[in-house]
Amino acid sequence: MLFQVGGQGTRPTFFEMSAAQQLPSSVRAALTYSLGVFALRRPFIHKILDYEDEFFALLMLVLETHSLRTTDASFSESLYGLRRRGAKIKLKKSNLLTNSADEVRHTGLRKRQKVLSVVFLVVLPYLKSKLQSTYNREREANLQASLWGDSDERFDGDFVTGDNNSFGSRDVSNIEASARDRCIKRVRKIVGACYPWLHAGNEGLSFAYQLLYLLDATGFYSLGLHALGIHVCRATGQELMDTSSRISKIRSRERERLRGSPWLKALQGGLLSCAYAVLDYAQTGLIAAVFFFKMMEWWYQSAEERMSAPTVYPPPPPPPPPKVAKEGIPLPPDRTLCPLCLQKRANPSVMAVSGFVFCYTCVFKYTNQYKRCPVTLMPASVDQIRRLFHDV
Repeated sequence: MLFQVGGQGTRPTFFEMSAAQQLPSSVRAALTYSLGVFALRRPFIHKILDYEDEFFALLMLVLETHSLRTTDASFSESLYGLRRRGAKIKLKKSNLLTNSADEVRHTGLRKRQKVLSVVFLVVLPYLKSKLQSTYNREREANLQASLWGDSDERFDGDFVTGDNNSFGSRDVSNIEASARDRCIKRVRKIVGACYPWLHAGNEGLSFAYQLLYLLDATGFYSLGLHALGIHVCRATGQELMDTSSRISKIRSRERERLRGSPWLKALQGGLLSCAYAVLDYAQTGLIAAVFFFKMMEWWYQSAEERMSAPTVYPPPPPPPPPKVAKEGIPLPPDRTLCPLCLQKRANPSVMAVSGFVFCYTCVFKYTNQYKRCPVTLMPASVDQIRRLFHDV
């Protein structure tokens, strides 16, 4: 399965390289989501999710090794019809002063470049993921310590009672455990202090290389490709045919190496055929998993949006009016009069605790003196007086 995005020449476009680089993360998200769904009915799958980094690294190790061995490309690059070529740069001495262009000659990948490619594609992302998880745990621990204090300080104390000899056999193990814990804490602190700078530097270099590649200022899309001296090029039709013939030769050679009795050879040949079928259809299966993941993500997201859509409810009924206290000031029959001065309200203001309206001067003096509402005798202060800009 190949996805040709377009473009002219053998140099891939920026969008092809970006899509090939982001494919492993999409595959990992799809596999994690699928395993999480299956784990709801099969709890033993949670053991795989507990070692998610190791499981995905092992899977990508198999796929990347097989892809580099057969197609001279990574797993994601082979999907887009791309191939890796060793770049040898030679300066043109004749035009060295007038023209600074370099002559780049592409060759096949050497064994060392394939091994280092696996390291850059599998080992380094695995280490980055583990450093990221360690940094997240250290940051959460620091946040918890800042809020609740250090757990060691909260649980310190002398809890040893009785005969001291009963604890003598545990002293050595406790010392070793405490030393190991101190070492782990020291490593986590170092990771917590250094990882943000390493991550920022890595992201900055990646952005710089991608920007230069987009502006056609360099032929290397990433620092890893530059360090290995590898260019990514489009595969021609002849190269695709050569790749298929190379794969058939490799597999026929591996079948010829089988040793043992006829039934053992048949069993080994069947296992090899099954392994070849899994590797051949792994690309299609993983792309189908990514498609399924995106479709389910869209489905559940749209369902959540429908469920979380705002529903228009009728306004609630107003609360019952507060009761007038027996010893409080009675309300006048005319609502436009102030209960305190029994005059037309001037600068009307409402008492927030009760909702009754008075003149501002009257209610301010009364509240400042008695610290309560004049009508309901509820406790109040002058800060709870609110100005009304429209008298009703």
